[in-house]
Amino acid sequence: MLTDTQIRNARSSGTPFKLFDARGLYLHVMPNGGRYWRFKYRFCGKEKVLALGVYPDVPLARARTRHQAAREMLAQGSDPAAAKRTTATTFESAARAWYRHWMIGRNARHATYVLRRLEADVFPQIGARPLSELSASTFREVVQKIERRGAVDIAKRVLQTCGQVMRHAVAHDLVSRNPVGEIKPSDVLQPRKRRNYPRVGVGELPDLLRAIDGYVGGEHTRLALQLMSLTFVRTSELIGARWSEFDFDELRWDIPAERMKMRTPHVVPLSTQAKAVLEKLKAISFDRELVFPGDVNPAKPMSNNTLLFALYRMGYRSRMTGHGFRGVASTILHEQGWPHEHIELQLAHQARNAVSAAYNHALYLEPRARMMQAWADHLDKLRQQKTGESCRLAA
Repeated sequence: MLTDTQIRNARSSGTPFKLFDARGLYLHVMPNGGRYWRFKYRFCGKEKVLALGVYPDVPLARARTRHQAAREMLAQGSDPAAAKRTTATTFESAARAWYRHWMIGRNARHATYVLRRLEADVFPQIGARPLSELSASTFREVVQKIERRGAVDIAKRVLQTCGQVMRHAVAHDLVSRNPVGEIKPSDVLQPRKRRNYPRVGVGELPDLLRAIDGYVGGEHTRLALQLMSLTFVRTSELIGARWSEFDFDELRWDIPAERMKMRTPHVVPLSTQAKAVLEKLKAISFDRELVFPGDVNPAKPMSNNTLLFALYRMGYRSRMTGHGFRGVASTILHEQGWPHEHIELQLAHQARNAVSAAYNHALYLEPRARMMQAWADHLDKLRQQKTGESCRLAA
């Protein structure tokens, strides 16, 4: 018979092992520190194993109680594993059990995002349904609904999370199979066409930032490149900026729908560094409406090629474009653990319909403002780095 002291001190040195109690009850000790209660029995001539919980959530006394209940079921001629599978465990209850197990040791910001995504997009559709009723088509319908609003990347991540939930349910005998494991995102979601823009690697970013700061061409051009690195908006959105779009008191830049690719309004929270760049631009604006007027005709914005040719002159021909700042920012922010949804909203990637546009353009504005300030602070640190130093600083 096991004792609590034996169980508490049970540690695997690299190979799983079992600590037996009595009549088929044992504790399975894993190298990763997990300790799982199991009941080994025979039913209709076949050897089976029933999961009874995870220690220490299920202590020894409770494991023995569950073990005795399973033995009584066997004595009545019923298979306890089959009875457990037929219990109407819902997807939401299974998902929350998986989440409690999965979140241990995870980045808190990322873990919160994963749970919020389940609560927003999955639980309202299938959360109350028993696991035994769920099929591959169930999850296909869930992620295709997300895809229809233009959030393809989120749809893929939701499908991955649902697969983890169902796999956890299989491991704990809540269901016999994982229907998500039989499909891939490409089976149910449309491929997303991507255009690849040249961009520097993360390790080259410090040199690029210093090259921009030292650019000896036009003042508007240098400041435009600095502002682009801080806000990572599209080039057309940057050069068409008007002073009426900026609110320095609220530290935000409201880009109207007609200037956005998705034809919905977009809010860019301004860091203190971005505000400083804009104040320098304001000082040389001479009361013009445009932030970046053209050299030939100040009534029209500067050309797209103005920024591109400036990068050429700095030695970045075929290595960097204005659009490349978006890709670099996305890569680093994801590596730092910022929520995928916040990054995608800041990049204005989501296709948003007219009904949701007025709401979504300002979604998560406060955490996005924190992210943009952290990004600006990160760029300041990069300027102090030498070539080749790591750019992965904590958010």
